[in-house]
Amino acid sequence: MQSADLKSILRQLEESADNTTSFDESWSQGRSAYGGIATAFAVTGMRKLLTSPKPLRSLMVSFIAPVPPGEVKVEASIQRQGKNVTQMSGNVICNGELCLQAMAAFGNPREGLKVSTNEDFNPSPRESGVEFKDHKKRVPGFLQFFDGAWVDGGLPFGGKPSNELNLWIRHKADMSGFETEKLVTICDIPPPVILSYLEKGPIPSSSLSWSLEFVIPPEEIKSDWFYLEFVAEAAANGYTQQSGKIYDETGQLCALSRQCMVYFG
Repeated sequence: MQSADLKSILRQLEESADNTTSFDESWSQGRSAYGGIATAFAVTGMRKLLTSPKPLRSLMVSFIAPVPPGEVKVEASIQRQGKNVTQMSGNVICNGELCLQAMAAFGNPREGLKVSTNEDFNPSPRESGVEFKDHKKRVPGFLQFFDGAWVDGGLPFGGKPSNELNLWIRHKADMSGFETEKLVTICDIPPPVILSYLEKGPIPSSSLSWSLEFVIPPEEIKSDWFYLEFVAEAAANGYTQQSGKIYDETGQLCALSRQCMVYFG
């Protein structure tokens, strides 16, 4: 039986009267859904409450417990609704247990300064990297739903220490209608950058917290391919902190990411 693609899973949630959907183990890493799809559940649940469309501007996530394959339920609520900004919360519930908690700000565009951010955009071409399919024995199974390549070293479990991780990636599935979730799931693809220090995998790792800020409305991004540029800023006692920039293929900065992650091994 073929696994459902992300759009189908999110469509089920969007159309569900009780805010439920389901997914199988192909979207998992270890015991849990990978963080990008688990966060997308919360985002879809929150978007359903908007009385008029507003772009997602910021997102804060706590990964509280594993999100196991099967049915998930989203409990979303509006914390405050102003003229331009709506603040929301979204909880992902599995088997009656709180597994993920998200806070989001959706905001209409305003007049303001614009600062150019793509002067230094000069990434290595996709063709120069190691494609996901050629490194599949050392990466989680959910990457089967994406096309991509690791570039400029920093390869997970490559045994060549690097504090930087760069990659190109796109969804294999059409994500039209779910532009926000399309970008959210892309932004959580990178594992702990310091996995490049290790030669053998897999080694369990996961995010504890995640902050994501959107530079432009996801609905305005026409690109399918994205370039991710991540840096490990610190690591000690089994925890690591990393930040990242997410660009579209034209060099437009789309989002900024920051995570506290834990690894075991």
